[in-house]
Amino acid sequence: MRIAVINRDRCQPKKCVRECEYFCPPVRTGDETITFTDGKPSITENLCVGCGICVRKCPFGAIAIINLPDELENPTHRYGENGFALYGLPVPAAGKVTGLLGPNGIGKSTAVAILSGLMAPNLGRGASWGEAIETFSGSALGDYLRRVREKGVKTAYKPQNVDRIPKSFSGTVGELLKRTDERGALKPLSEKLRISPLMDREISSLSGGELQRVAIVACAAREADVYFFDEISPYLDIYQRINAAGAIRELAQTRSVMVVEHDLALLDLLADGVHLVYGTPGAYGVITRPKGVRVGINQYIKGYFPEENVRVRSEPIVFEVRAPRAEKDVPILAEYGAFTKSYSSFQLEAEPGVIRRGEVVGILGPNGIGKSTYIKLLAGVEEPTDGLLQLKLKVSYKPQYLKADTDLSVEGFLRRINREFDSSYYQSEFVKPMGIEKLLDQSMEELSGGELQRVAIVGCLSRDADLYLLDEPSAHLDVEQRMMAAKVMRRFAESAERSVLVVDHDIYLIDLLSEKLMVFDGEEGKRGVAHPPVDMREGMNRFLKGIGITFRRDEDTRRPRVNKPGSRLDRYQRETGEHYYIAADAP
Repeated sequence: MRIAVINRDRCQPKKCVRECEYFCPPVRTGDETITFTDGKPSITENLCVGCGICVRKCPFGAIAIINLPDELENPTHRYGENGFALYGLPVPAAGKVTGLLGPNGIGKSTAVAILSGLMAPNLGRGASWGEAIETFSGSALGDYLRRVREKGVKTAYKPQNVDRIPKSFSGTVGELLKRTDERGALKPLSEKLRISPLMDREISSLSGGELQRVAIVACAAREADVYFFDEISPYLDIYQRINAAGAIRELAQTRSVMVVEHDLALLDLLADGVHLVYGTPGAYGVITRPKGVRVGINQYIKGYFPEENVRVRSEPIVFEVRAPRAEKDVPILAEYGAFTKSYSSFQLEAEPGVIRRGEVVGILGPNGIGKSTYIKLLAGVEEPTDGLLQLKLKVSYKPQYLKADTDLSVEGFLRRINREFDSSYYQSEFVKPMGIEKLLDQSMEELSGGELQRVAIVGCLSRDADLYLLDEPSAHLDVEQRMMAAKVMRRFAESAERSVLVVDHDIYLIDLLSEKLMVFDGEEGKRGVAHPPVDMREGMNRFLKGIGITFRRDEDTRRPRVNKPGSRLDRYQRETGEHYYIAADAP
């Protein structure tokens, strides 16, 4: 089976003068494979010969022609002619947390919208609810869809884009949550996710992290049979993610929960099983049958799904257990003494530290503890209140919050930064791995959050500098993009012998990337302490002890795994003081 997908947002017929019409042989012979509606092309799939000419000629990467297996002939849902197609649906499991894992733009949010009753599955042909239920009759999915349609199952849904909440509700946090507190669980949930101090605040005044926590509580407080959480980690620090996971696990003791998540450590802790989603982002997605959480995540990391006989990645993601380099062999790039930065209600205290050439240093700590302030001080964006910080280095800085302040195209933006844009090194080390090729003709102002993040990472690494500072590079990126970004940053530091400091809340990314670790602690929003870089084992032990969890390495993939609280290995590691453990050393 062949499907043709056109990204209507990327298609710009006025700029290409409808070239696709002239380069498709069937069109020239009168078969009308490509027609135009409202000035934009449509492809008749049963006439398309799959020659690929239109795909190659489209200058905006808007067309995809994809050959699918025969068993995927009938989609569960499709967004109109030549639109995205989703195949299969997961089924919530009673008393369990079911995870959905896959790239952005692959159909996870569509699946959640259908299962929560917000959207009817159209079977790719405009079918009604009744037709969809009849198609899946005799299966658990068919029974579930019938109950959703007949209001026999009540659902609660936390949306992915929490920044839209202020546009749909005006009032205080307390007013919003009282309307959603159908189970009488508002007080314990508010205490667990630490939003009690926010009750009198206006929704419009909340930060991204505060909105995320309020949205989680609002969903969990409802009386429902099935709860859907579409990404709970964005804007939250690791402490808040662990607290949110605990609240959702408690919810799942008597109800069904489904979670879409890109933080693998959080998903591993949270879920009992996962459905993997594969395909071509923006074109089609296929949802697998349920897998155990360990097996599913391991298959995703390896890039091969044995049951489906599908390879989604040419190379597996490799978690290396690296021995630390002897410091005498690593030249010092910069040293700094103690310094402080004081504001009206917050003070950051930095202990003396050393930055070594070619090292990648990960920075961990809760929100509101001064990590971004520390990065800004190193970048020279701000000056310390006390102490001297004169690094005398060329610094390249990617801030936490990104804004496209130029109308240049992506290619124009990157060319302005680095004259080696056309070199094979630049293309193979930055543009292709970070998936920038299809964005080159787009304006910086048109990019989505994830696209802007990838361009910003490449832009930061493209500058000629001694020290590279990246604040939360994983934001808005899916698992594939995060792992590739870690690989690109790590390889750049090693090959160019440049020092890189990365602030992030994704422990997998920090573990893949870092050689040293800086841990921040103190009192959130009041006082922060920046400890100097130490080796990964020492730093992770200090950090994980503060969170109250223990890690082990998976015997198969060597990825970090969160031990279940109270398990034999968890108790053993707490007793020995080894919160960051290598599985081979365990009893």
